[in-house]
Amino acid sequence: MTASSDSSPQHTYTDRRAIAQAKLAELDRVSARYANLRGLAFLAAAGIAGLVLFGKLPKSYWWAVGGAVAFYAVLAVLHHYVFRREARERLYVTLNERGLARLSGAWREFAERGERFASPSHLYSPDLDVFGQASLFQLMNETATRTGEERLASWLAAPAPAEEVVARQGAARELAPLIDFRQDVCVEARDVSREKADPGLFIRWAETGPSLQSIRWARPVALVLPPLTLALYVLGQFEVGPRWLWWVGLFAQLGVVLATRRTLRQMEESLSAGEHGFVRYAPLFSRIERQELNHPLLQRLQSGLQRAGEPPVSTHFHRFSRLYSFVEFKRHQFHPLVHLFTLWDVHALFALENWRARHGKEVRGWFEALAELEALSCLAGFAHDRPVFCWPTLVAEGPRVEAKELGHPLLDNPVPNDVSLPGPRHGLLITGSNMSGKTTLMRAVGTNVVLALAGAPVCARDFTVSPLHVLTSMRVKDSLERGVSYFYAEVQRIKAVLDAAATAKGQALFLLDEILLGTNTRERQIASREVLRLLLGTGACGAVTTHDLSLAELANEPGAHVVNVHFRDHLEDGKMVFDYKLRQGVVDTTNALRVLRMAGVPVKEAEPTLH
Repeated sequence: MTASSDSSPQHTYTDRRAIAQAKLAELDRVSARYANLRGLAFLAAAGIAGLVLFGKLPKSYWWAVGGAVAFYAVLAVLHHYVFRREARERLYVTLNERGLARLSGAWREFAERGERFASPSHLYSPDLDVFGQASLFQLMNETATRTGEERLASWLAAPAPAEEVVARQGAARELAPLIDFRQDVCVEARDVSREKADPGLFIRWAETGPSLQSIRWARPVALVLPPLTLALYVLGQFEVGPRWLWWVGLFAQLGVVLATRRTLRQMEESLSAGEHGFVRYAPLFSRIERQELNHPLLQRLQSGLQRAGEPPVSTHFHRFSRLYSFVEFKRHQFHPLVHLFTLWDVHALFALENWRARHGKEVRGWFEALAELEALSCLAGFAHDRPVFCWPTLVAEGPRVEAKELGHPLLDNPVPNDVSLPGPRHGLLITGSNMSGKTTLMRAVGTNVVLALAGAPVCARDFTVSPLHVLTSMRVKDSLERGVSYFYAEVQRIKAVLDAAATAKGQALFLLDEILLGTNTRERQIASREVLRLLLGTGACGAVTTHDLSLAELANEPGAHVVNVHFRDHLEDGKMVFDYKLRQGVVDTTNALRVLRMAGVPVKEAEPTLH
């Protein structure tokens, strides 16, 4: 399945979906033929058996019945293989339909929204829609494992060091056009992990110490006793020794079964809880091992799956799968007899114990490499789907955020604006009428910084940023359960922002939306001015939206680096129109009364004050 490297994302996903649907249609036809043949084989077996039973055919025709049953069994195995291929092609169809949804805006209907990673106390994720409905996570997430999902969430929830950001950018850039590889990995992972299985359980089992130390004597006994018992039985049959002597060996094996039963059962239970389908991860790791990768980060992840001088990880998983199949034999109805005569469980579980002793400490690294590769693939997919986005430039000196034609990455058609916060203690004071775009601009700045410091491309023509911490206060809520008023909730949030800015030694970006609305105008003006001074005093840079035009006077203070900017609206045919373009200076119009009247609230124009 390939697509032209110069195709648009729309054409790429459409073509790939068509190819997968064509393969699926062909497999449906093959499946129908197998179903018909299986039906014929069953009818043939049943018909011949009936004729033999009623004497219409000689008993020698039982061989024909056996042949028909064997043919049916072969068809069943082949049919199952077709079912598996159909399931995989459906996954390819789904992946490409999800790709088209990310281009059309239908991604907001995706089920995986990352709510479990959301925290009301996080210093930016609730305000910037990092998790939840219509969030960055919902747009970008294409992971198939729980650890991959957690890795992507952690990248969006905290900035990475500059060298790590640059490494992620380079790796994602290499992966972006490798859509075959990215989708193959995703399909393989989803094929074995339909519901985000947690590798943590398997890792925990793998890293647990030996479980069979208390019965380690049973291993050599199990190697010697069953062959000895069999030898005694054969010798008895040939009258070389007493015929009853083999019963001694059999009763000794029964004693081993009883003595080891509890310890073996405990290990089997812990193994079964942790396994949860991971025996089938071998094809996934094998696909990663086969891919030619050039970026140092990708090569490091790939090399973690194949140590020098050792077989690749997929080989270890294949061996684990074979060994675990011996444990699963316990579900067979003949297991008790087989275990009694061969001490089957002792052999199987000690073999897995040896596997764990050799590879258990490496398992965490395998799945961490897989998780990081999945997260990088999400960044790469985001870059592939948004070819007009740019890769940000990282600079060491900061705090600094400068952007040309910046837009909000979660909007389908954002209006671009230029933003400049070129150094410490620089601030933007954003004024404007209601609904004009003030808060959206601040969210665009913050969200793009989050993307940039996660290693992803950003919604801008050009973007320069330094390593910094994003601190926001936009969606403050009161809490009846905690007995916290709106004003006090605002104060707590601002205190958290101030403390974080001081801790970051000024390497921070603050974004404050209409702060301290829970108090009277005079005190709000005084407090807002002081909060802004305190934040700038830490060396941070940032932006504040306000309707208090008196704050604009901060731009006139000596040594200030505060710039007044604004959005505005105008009337066309009696309706308010917004162009969402950022302008220099302080807004000179308001629209609160007009908004009320448009909503049906019959407010009057303010009457002139009498003197």
